[in-house]
Amino acid sequence: MSQPRFQVLPGGSPVAASAAVVEPMAFQDRCVEAYEASQVARGFSPVTMENGAGVLARFLRACGKPAWEVSREDVDRVVGELAEQGLAASTRRGYVQAFKGFFAFLLARKAAEIEASFGVRLVDPLDEFNAARHVADDSPRVPVPPSRERCVEFFDFLKERVATSRKYAAAGRDYALFRTLYFAGLRADEAASLDRCDLYFDRGPFGKIHVRFGKAAKTSGPRPRWVPMLDGLDLILRWYVEEIRPRLTDGPALFCDEGGGRIHRGTIRNRLRYLQDLEGKDTLERFSPHTLRHACATHNYERGVDLVAIQQMLGHWHVGTTMRYVTPSATFIEDAYRRAVTDVLTGLEGDGDGD
Repeated sequence: MSQPRFQVLPGGSPVAASAAVVEPMAFQDRCVEAYEASQVARGFSPVTMENGAGVLARFLRACGKPAWEVSREDVDRVVGELAEQGLAASTRRGYVQAFKGFFAFLLARKAAEIEASFGVRLVDPLDEFNAARHVADDSPRVPVPPSRERCVEFFDFLKERVATSRKYAAAGRDYALFRTLYFAGLRADEAASLDRCDLYFDRGPFGKIHVRFGKAAKTSGPRPRWVPMLDGLDLILRWYVEEIRPRLTDGPALFCDEGGGRIHRGTIRNRLRYLQDLEGKDTLERFSPHTLRHACATHNYERGVDLVAIQQMLGHWHVGTTMRYVTPSATFIEDAYRRAVTDVLTGLEGDGDGD
């Protein structure tokens, strides 16, 4: 009978190899579960965790090996394959960010166990040459937000659907949802995570939305913020919670699907695409939920709202990020000049009246 082989683990205690064998993919699955548990502890929203888990799983599957064996060349290969599939720069960045967060967890929590079990010393495969850059850094195409006139046209269309649609509650939800994305500048997943209790109509002069699961930077936990209900959004949301929401299935979610489940950000994107199909607009006149966020930043900036105020409303860490969201119209300089000249002339006329 063959004798069992032995291996020496850190600390010098010999154990039979058969007892020390760990199946790599099973161990990785346990690491993913532990990583998700740490996200719960940090307060990540269920929507964020669900989306991140799917992206991470697809990236690891594309690598074809355990995370601790992934090399820089593997990352380059997988990202290159994603590019060949036609995935946008922002989508590719999301894949790399998901893997980056998981690998950082392995370095912090599992490095000694991985070296003991598999003989691999963890080395971060992400460097300055393959770390994901910001959206559109490698693409000249910057999303142009819909004009103010285009937004008015779209919301008039939604308002007409509320009056004529056979599914009154769904049409009313669509109107309130996309008005909220535009007037409050929310991300789709932030709107999806809202509960009815997050609306504070008596807070401040306009009422405020408590965005408890605001996006944070560098895989940290959520960054909550308060967003005022500007431009009559308070009236729209009051109408929605009093007239429309009770007609939908009961539950805590502010915006839910027709089955009563919390609406998903992918559903929001698909719903907007469906509505624009019904509207019958040309491709060049269409926009995404995130482009409505750009429109919020741009239109507020054009009418003179302070850039720092817009930064706080959108929940950006740096004002430079907010500035990238602002795409002024072709006549922005001329319009600003006319306003300045008008203000000066008005001031001079006021001084003359006092003489």
